[in-house]
Amino acid sequence: MPVYVYHCDECDFQFEQQQKFSDKPLKRCPECGKDSLHKVYTPVGVIYKGSGFYSTDHRSSSGANFPSRAKKEEKEKAEAADSTKHEAEKPKSSSKEKMDS
Repeated sequence: MPVYVYHCDECDFQFEQQQKFSDKPLKRCPECGKDSLHKVYTPVGVIYKGSGFYSTDHRSSSGANFPSRAKKEEKEKAEAADSTKHEAEKPKSSSKEKMDS
């Protein structure tokens, strides 16, 4: 349950009250007894975790995630190594076979 801060405009009394979301806001001040209470809204400290929340993340305007340059380079290196590996695995014709032909 959230805790709300109330402030009385008549006597400047301020207090916290734990209430459900469905509860009606308090109106009567417990100090002076007048109907002059109002909720005090304060900014809440929010911590966003993950990528895409901060201006330093440089998220694209379309919302699409693009792989970084480093990831592209790693992928290209892996593909190049793969192709080199496959070429090495191909059976090479021996010089004997060439002479027989």
